[in-house]
Amino acid sequence: MVRIRRACATLALVGATVAVAAVPAGAAQVTTARSTTQATACPTGWGSLAKSDAASAVASVTNVRTGRHTCFDRMVVDVPGAGSGVGYTVQYVERLYQDGSGRHIPVAGGAVLEVRVTAPAYDPETGAATYPGRVARPLPGVDLTGYRTFRDTRFAGSFEGDTQIGLGVRARLPFRVQQLDDRVIVDVAHSWTATG
Repeated sequence: MVRIRRACATLALVGATVAVAAVPAGAAQVTTARSTTQATACPTGWGSLAKSDAASAVASVTNVRTGRHTCFDRMVVDVPGAGSGVGYTVQYVERLYQDGSGRHIPVAGGAVLEVRVTAPAYDPETGAATYPGRVARPLPGVDLTGYRTFRDTRFAGSFEGDTQIGLGVRARLPFRVQQLDDRVIVDVAHSWTATG
């Protein structure tokens, strides 16, 4: 009886060992690969010098929104009806000063990007506001909680057809500006390196 129990126990142990050995090596590697965090390759070469396009829109700013991405934080200025005719100037400044009045508008963060879009935040025909921003206040509907790079936003107003925004960022970091149909996009990288 004891011999039968030992024989059964030995067979069970051998069977378990064979079952483990029968698992393909690739299956174990897949599990390991999934649990390993790999760095994301991010675009490089953006730089931190001023970027501009002299186009002039015949439409008005209606919205400003932001988003988080693996390699950068993004701000989008919507100008419906402008097509590809929205001009811009985006540059780092020591302090943000409102056009026209010269009033200093404080913007939190380690560095300040001035985002200027060549489209008013009002209807040129009627003067009615097309964007609900208030001077020196954070941008309406923009919540930067959890962003890696963006720290603050401030509406500086619209003057002589240009809309001016202050974007506070963690530090002077590389950025790019893209002009697509009906919008200007500002991406600010999380770091100077090529990984996220």
